[in-house]
Amino acid sequence: MEQENKKIPRRIAQTIISSLKGGVVPRIGLPYITVGRRREVEALLHDLELTGEGGASFRFIEGKYGSGKSFLLQTIRNYAMDRGFIVCDADLSPERRLHGSSGEGLATYRELMGNISVKAKPEGSALTLILDKWIQSIQAEAAAEGVDYSSPDFSNEVEKKIFEVIRGINELTHGFDFGKVLAAYYRGYAEDDENLKACSLKWLKGEYPTKTEAKKDLSVTSVISDNDWYEYLKLFAVFFRRAGYTGLLIFIDELVNIYKIPNSISRQYNYEKILTMYNDAMQGKAHYIGTVMCGTPQAIEDNRRGVYSYEALRSRLADGRFSEEGLRDLLAPVIKLEPLNAEEMLVLSEKLADIHAGLYSYERNIGEADLADFIRIEYGRVGADTLITPREIIRDFIELLDIIMQNPGMTPAGILGSDKFSYAAAETVLEKKDNAEVSFAEFKL
Repeated sequence: MEQENKKIPRRIAQTIISSLKGGVVPRIGLPYITVGRRREVEALLHDLELTGEGGASFRFIEGKYGSGKSFLLQTIRNYAMDRGFIVCDADLSPERRLHGSSGEGLATYRELMGNISVKAKPEGSALTLILDKWIQSIQAEAAAEGVDYSSPDFSNEVEKKIFEVIRGINELTHGFDFGKVLAAYYRGYAEDDENLKACSLKWLKGEYPTKTEAKKDLSVTSVISDNDWYEYLKLFAVFFRRAGYTGLLIFIDELVNIYKIPNSISRQYNYEKILTMYNDAMQGKAHYIGTVMCGTPQAIEDNRRGVYSYEALRSRLADGRFSEEGLRDLLAPVIKLEPLNAEEMLVLSEKLADIHAGLYSYERNIGEADLADFIRIEYGRVGADTLITPREIIRDFIELLDIIMQNPGMTPAGILGSDKFSYAAAETVLEKKDNAEVSFAEFKL
């Protein structure tokens, strides 16, 4: 997983530093800065294996703001695409929920569809690419069987194989209209009819406002709605598998926006949707689909407004009697992120120092003793054991690197030993006589 920092392209290094300084997770370059979370990653990769074998998975990731939830999601997202999964993600908001009376659930579906990604197109908007590649692979399969491309039989053979896939989907809930739209897309592709392809994509993305319009354009009698959008995601998962991919992985973040819904009945409807999705995965009603939802401890565990306020979910998700901090069951439905420890943050700081120096073409001038002092000071703050987050430490550290780079006369020891850090009870490198023996050894790395 780790990479040599000296080999990092400047474009990726710039993205890493700029993203982390801005408090967001970079979409590229994660292997260069991945530290810790090994057990959590292994647990989620186990879910991927089961999903790829025809099962389904559902997980919650719980952590404070800045604790690394988004980083873990992005890491798993990259692993999934490397393993042939199609991934899609959406952040919930007041306009995007899991259920709503004014299209909020459908808005979440549309966001997921817009963010569909594959390894060849990781930035999203990959649905057209996926459909075209599916048709091209069937054409290649027909050619490999000896059917001449210029022969009239070629299109018949391809169409026969296309409809073999569609027939398998027709048997599923809502599968008949879903299959008809896939067939319409194929006809548009084969006949070079861009309008028919556009109408098919519009339907698949949940953008048809009425059944009347959908029937006029595509001869289907249904549209994707607030009530059934998740059923169509399950259809997509089966179709993607038949199209040659491993499965579908869905990421939904910011569960706090359900927690913030003022109306208790609306909140309950949203939690009921989560329960339906969870039960489908656990009871074998879904295949080749995995779901990961993220939220803060309050958004999940609050018995008044959080996920646990819905008794059917609380009874399924709450910790057992043997789980406690430092001794978590990572195969449980809820993965609670423990804070990165000082040793892990020290390793990450060294990686970032190397990346920063390579990006701005200077000789790294912050040594191991300085790095150890920085971590000691950050963790020496009052309340740091419960309040400090990786996001806060990383932003402080990149700011420190920027200041030192822009002010050649300043040294790390000079800044860290200034009055600004007098609140820290820990010793600084200025109080050490033998700097070389401080550094990483004290952290037992």
